[in-house]
This record gives sequence, C-alpha cells and structure tokens, in this order.
Amino acid sequence: MKEVLPVKPDDVVDRGREWDLLAEFVADPDPAMRLGIVSGRRRYGKSYLLQALCEQVGGLYVTAVREEGRLGAIRRFSDAVAVHAGLRPGSLRLTDWRDVLTNALDVTARSPRPLLVIDELPYLLQHSPEIPGLLQQLYDERQRGARAGTAPGPRLILCGSAMSVMHELLSGTKPLRGRAVVDLRLGAFDYRASRAFWRIADPLTALKVHAVLGGAPGYRPVAARPHPDDGFDAWLTRTLLDPGRAVYSRTETEYLLREDPRITQHTLYYDVLTAIAQGASTPSRVGAALERPRNAVAHPLDVLESTGYIRREQDILRARHPVITLADPVIRFNQLVTLPQAAAVEQGHAELVWRQAAPTFNSKIMGPHFEDLARDFTRRHAHRLLPGGLPGPVGTTEVADQAARTKHEVDVIALAAGERPQAPRARIALLGEAKATAARRGTGDLERLERIRALLANQGYDTRATTLALYSLHGFHPDLLDLAARREDLLLVDLPTLYGD
Repeated sequence: MKEVLPVKPDDVVDRGREWDLLAEFVADPDPAMRLGIVSGRRRYGKSYLLQALCEQVGGLYVTAVREEGRLGAIRRFSDAVAVHAGLRPGSLRLTDWRDVLTNALDVTARSPRPLLVIDELPYLLQHSPEIPGLLQQLYDERQRGARAGTAPGPRLILCGSAMSVMHELLSGTKPLRGRAVVDLRLGAFDYRASRAFWRIADPLTALKVHAVLGGAPGYRPVAARPHPDDGFDAWLTRTLLDPGRAVYSRTETEYLLREDPRITQHTLYYDVLTAIAQGASTPSRVGAALERPRNAVAHPLDVLESTGYIRREQDILRARHPVITLADPVIRFNQLVTLPQAAAVEQGHAELVWRQAAPTFNSKIMGPHFEDLARDFTRRHAHRLLPGGLPGPVGTTEVADQAARTKHEVDVIALAAGERPQAPRARIALLGEAKATAARRGTGDLERLERIRALLANQGYDTRATTLALYSLHGFHPDLLDLAARREDLLLVDLPTLYGD
C-alpha cells in the first residue's frame, strides 16, 4: 500500500520540492532511526517550513536560543518534552543532554509519524559540544534495536543558520558523518516566486525589491509596509534606510555576519565586503584595496564564500581566475549605499541619501542584478523558447578579439546540454547580452553578438545552433523586433518575458 504523505499547508508558499523531500523522510515506515539535516541562511524560512511539518504530523519542535546557557537550555528542552507528553512543565527533572534527547525521541515515538526537530542547533553547540556525539550513540543504538515489522523509528531533523557549523556536522570524522539520509540546504525564492510572495503587481518594482532584498521570504513580514507597489522610493527609505526598522541594512548586515562563529574580526570582513562591492574581483585586488598581502584575505574570502555572502564565478569557456562578486543583495546595498552615508541616514536624511545614491544604485546594483536574473532566466525558463530545449551550464565568459585589440565580455553564455565548462570545441547553445540601462536595445547590440559568435567559431567552438539573446530592461527598437520575428536564432527577453507575464 502506498504511503500517504503529509500535505503541504496553503500558507507554505512555494517549497514544493523541499516539502515532498521532508514529507517522504517523515513518512518512511522503516523501524530504524533516521536523521535529516536542514540548513539555510537567516530569513530563508527554515523554521516556518519545519514548524508546519511538525504541525502536520504531530511532531515535537524545539529551538535553541542564542543567549541561553547550558542549564537553561536543558530545562527548557525538558519542559518542551514534558508538554509534548501531556505533562506539566517542570515535571521532568532531566540533568544532562543524553536524558533530554532520549526522552525526546521516546516521547515522539508515540506518534504514528515520530518526528523531533531541533532548530538552531549551532547555538546549543556553543555550550554543549557533546550533543553530536550523543546523537551518534542514540542513532547507533536504535539501528541495532530496530526490528522488522515494528512501528516507524524516530525521525530527527537538525536545523541551523550557521552554514559552516551545519555543513561540518557530516564532514570528515565528525560523529554524524554517514548517518543522515537528508541534507537539505534551503535556498531563497527565485525572482518569480519572490514577486508572487510579495504580491507585487509591477515587474520593475519586483525587480528592484529583489535587487535589494533577494528572495529571502523572511523579509516580507518586517518590510511589507508601505507596500512596494505604492512607491519603491518611499518603501526603500522607510525600510532598508530606516534605522528604526528591523530590516535596516546596516543592522541586518551585522546580524548576518554574526551567524557564522568563524567571523570574529568584523572590521576586516566589512572591509573585504566593501572592496568587493567597489569592484575588487580577485584576491589580489581585494588585498590591494585593504593594503594587505593576498594571503591575508584568503581565509576571510573562504569564509564569506562558504556562508554564501560572496561567490566566485568561473569563466564558462576558459581556465582563468574566477571573478569574485557579492552574492547577498542586502550586504551589497549596505556596502554601496548605506554604509558610506550611515551618519546622514541615522540623522534622518534617508530621502536625500537615496537621491544621491541613484547613480550607484543603477550602475552597481541594478545593472549586475539584471545580468544575474538574465542568467537565472536562461537556466530556469529559456528552454521553453530555445530550439534545443534545456541548456547545459550557464555563466559568463570573455572573448578575445585580436583584430580589434580588445576583449568582449559576454553577460550570458549557455553551453549545450551535456557539455562541460572549459571543454575545448564545446557546443554553445546561447550567447546573450543583458542591459539595464534606460536605452532600448537595437541592431547594434545584435551585431556585437554576431561578431562574438563568429570569433568563437574561428576559435573552434561549435556555434552552428547558437541562439543570440538580448535581455533589456526597457525593451527593443522596432527594427530589432522585426528581425526577431523573422530569425529563429534571435531571442529577445524584455521585463514581462523575464517574469513570465
């Protein structure tokens, strides 16, 4: 008989794939204990998702608190176990974590779908580092004690926002290595799901909101008033540029950096982020901007990459140094707009600061973000428009033009399905240029792409089925639209197409 899975509640937006994975984990009838790991950045909706799952199956959800000590945590977890068992708080006098965890697993085992969720585990590990070892012992004991035909064994989910801590739980010689059947790394909403979640009617406003907040669903409850559709400028100055709001970008950046216990020298990390925001794209350039040697910034860069605050983008075609960029929109906004004028913002001049920051916002935030979304569109949605169907790897590249003594930066390049990055003579599915400037794109932009396609063909790449794509924030000239209607190798993507309107 097929197992009936817990149904995703209507208030859990998107997350269909993630819900199905967790629902199958909980509904597994195996009598042995099973372990799952859920990690993700702050405000990505991990707790909301896991609380909803617990409510659906009658599980026990307990979360750690940053400021709480060992004894306080043991008492509070004991009370949660007691309440879940139908007892009064304080009726269980448990004194160590082995007793707490054993009782929690035993109490949840009374449910047809025994689920225990421990959220924000890294806070517990700060004062109780023995917990993973204890969980290993309990896990192994309950593997040996399982018998075929008995009730489902306990299902334990460990969750946390400190990405480095969560990822290390299953690494190397750590106690829980090899024991988890789920290792879910929850990401942000994509730009289309984010717009739907915010209920933003205007696609340009949706793009701007995504450019400063990204797709983290946890920002909507603290930044939904005024609504962005009522005026993006007014919304921004009353949220990200309002020191009294929880989403004030300077405060939020500080919270984000505190999530990882490895980030202790906050000034150094701030300086690294600022250097990257201002255009330093390699370790050497970041070091030069900070007047430090390259090796002095290697560790901070590794930490920021592992936490998802920066990314290193590899050239799709050539083996060269990866380009370092800021991956978190809130941090990018803070380093480029808020931080340079923090004193003025905190003195109540948010509107003036925002007006003066318009050139920076357009060139260093909107422009790069639009390029990011063009690549995201190509990965997720372009297969519906491309003759070759689903593309392979998508990214950027740089093409040498020896005759013109220049190099062409390509905003969007997609290899054909099955091709590997940096493979010689790879088949190229798409070459694209993405522009967020106020000007409409015309035939000159198309001619540039045709030139790049010819250069790549001369360099040995297979461009016979390459589509040329132009992504424009403000549309296209009529002569280019006429060409697109007659040419199968030309794809035009404006803002409505980007958002599927």
